[in-house]
Amino acid sequence: MTTIYLIRHAEAEGNIYRRIHGQYDGRITPRGYKQIEYLAERFKDVPIDALCTSDLTRTRVTSTAITKYHDLPLNLDPRLREQNMGVWEDLPWGNVYRDDPEEIVYFAVDPAKFEVPESESFETLRTRVAAAITDIAKKNDGKTVAIVSHGMAIRSFISGVLGISSENISQVQHGDNTCVAKFAYENGKFAIDYYNDNSHIPQAISTFASQGWWKNKKATSPDLSNLVFEPMNVEKDAKLYSACYREGWKIAHGSEQGYSDAPYLRDARRVSGIDPRCLMKTYSGDKFAGIVELNPERMADEGVGWVSFCYIVPELRGQDFGVQLLGHAVSYYREKGRENLRLHVSERNKNGISFYEKYAFHEIGGEQGAVCRLKLMEKSLEQ
Repeated sequence: MTTIYLIRHAEAEGNIYRRIHGQYDGRITPRGYKQIEYLAERFKDVPIDALCTSDLTRTRVTSTAITKYHDLPLNLDPRLREQNMGVWEDLPWGNVYRDDPEEIVYFAVDPAKFEVPESESFETLRTRVAAAITDIAKKNDGKTVAIVSHGMAIRSFISGVLGISSENISQVQHGDNTCVAKFAYENGKFAIDYYNDNSHIPQAISTFASQGWWKNKKATSPDLSNLVFEPMNVEKDAKLYSACYREGWKIAHGSEQGYSDAPYLRDARRVSGIDPRCLMKTYSGDKFAGIVELNPERMADEGVGWVSFCYIVPELRGQDFGVQLLGHAVSYYREKGRENLRLHVSERNKNGISFYEKYAFHEIGGEQGAVCRLKLMEKSLEQ
């Protein structure tokens, strides 16, 4: 008999940026690294003979929870990857809910009907994951193996073991980041001891504790926590842009001293002309939510992606919307091969500083601004 612990990766960028990361190679978040520490303690005294993982970054990093206390080689198997989402890869979930609601419902409640250009079918996913885990189980007969994989990949395998059809997939709930399933493999069959067990994770660092999308089994209505992104028309939205920038300036500096609409509108027109994705307006449902503005020329020779402006309307602040704006910046600049994100934050903007530090920005310098000192903060796109 082979004992298998099947583990979902720790929280990764797609989970908090609310972007579709199937085989997109996203990175582990700061909270994800904390989850890994608790996962390591869970397995500290559990005998493990072999370790296998998909070859994507988020699973390879999560596997360090096992190697912290177990001296094992890491065996990479691409068959353990997440479902390939085709043309949906790295799109915001909010945009897909708006633009392709029928396929979203299929993906959530009957994935065998899910069909997006260049994507992988549910049956292909389930077949390859099952083949990988079966091969690993046979190769390690009489041993205990830890396998690190992905949410939908694991869900497809569990549903197959339980004999649950595609149209009844909602019977297998989504699993939290670093959740664990335990199986026994004997005489060519798998038996489940338990699955979706996240008991090692304190609620304070549980991804699912701060999100509600996974409770929506039918997916028939958009999740308003997922922002929709679209290019901003500077001429049409000049008043809106200026009002947002003015308020953001006041929050950051304590007053409107030193602010003028003209130079910021001019910059907005310029970067929007370079690439419409550099100036994006966002919505929660049909309500305006905020703006993210990028400057692809500033510090480009240093491998830096510059974030000029992030703004969320007051009623949505503190609800994990701002991090989705950062997600757009990460997506845009990683595609262009930039190594780091940088931005300025007023030293008076304590909330802003705390927000960026939460998502792995750190101060690397500063300069005097129009009113006060500006902190220069940086975040790696490689880690």
